[in-house]
Amino acid sequence: MTYADARGHRPRIVVLGASGFVGSAVTAELARLPVRLRLVARGRSPVPKDPVADVEVCRADLSLPGRAAEAVGGADAVVHLAASIGGHRSWREADERTERLNVGLAWDLVAALGRTGDAARPPTVVFTSTIQAGDERPPVPGTYAAQKAAAERVLLTAHAEGRINATVLRLCTVFGASPLGGATGRGVVSAMAGRALAGQPLPLWHDGSVERDLLDVRDAASAVAAALGHADRLGGSAWTVGTGHGHRLDEVFGAVAEAAAERTGRPRVAVVPVEPPEHADAGDFRTPDSDPSAFVAATGWRPRVRLGDGIAAVVGALARTGPEGAGKGADRA
Repeated sequence: MTYADARGHRPRIVVLGASGFVGSAVTAELARLPVRLRLVARGRSPVPKDPVADVEVCRADLSLPGRAAEAVGGADAVVHLAASIGGHRSWREADERTERLNVGLAWDLVAALGRTGDAARPPTVVFTSTIQAGDERPPVPGTYAAQKAAAERVLLTAHAEGRINATVLRLCTVFGASPLGGATGRGVVSAMAGRALAGQPLPLWHDGSVERDLLDVRDAASAVAAALGHADRLGGSAWTVGTGHGHRLDEVFGAVAEAAAERTGRPRVAVVPVEPPEHADAGDFRTPDSDPSAFVAATGWRPRVRLGDGIAAVVGALARTGPEGAGKGADRA
């Protein structure tokens, strides 16, 4: 899509889930563009100082009937980041309640945008999914990944019908500190950083050989902006977004422990192998394919934040806010 044209028209971009971990980073990224930016979330959405964009804040519970249609009224593009990641025991917990937002909201968007969209140029939807949704082994029914995969099908089917221009971004493991407020999410790096700062050992569920492609939240946000800018080229497909480089989790945990020790001045905590908990699943012990080369070729986007810098940002943010910072922005993609 194009931004402000010669006549000064600014497209309206609606961000659903703008108060979350990824959402706040996307807000910071898009606020630098000459657009009309509507930030939609159940909670309070942070707004950057002196934005280039015209910013509108809208508080709404998108799980309620009719609220999605109100939120996206007049939108040229929608960035769909809203998600429910379940309870505190495991971010992957999923049930009928989470399905209402994770899948039902996709249906709501198609209904709302399909009614009002210009048939010659349907509104753009960029949906952030998870890399597990594209695993060659189908996700276990009823899980978060399965719900994300179902939402992908809803949006891509609507694209094939000409109702919307849908792009799916399958993000690798997102971590880091959001540039707005410093939220660190509820991922593994944040959890381990909180433990390390508290002087607790870091539990490793396996031998450490499993790898994760760790994508800094700022790079995830710039990927969303790149997807909006290349929506006509990307629409109708799912794209893997990551660094393309896996990191052994024993080495990641060690780097977290080292960063925490440097921050606190205390001895480095130990990384200790433990038996996996009952809620662990098979995906925890596999290294997923995370090749982003197709997305890079289509958009020119590249990740820029080094792993060590991202880990240091997480440790620094949690040192300032305390362990509760790890839970901020819990509802995310």
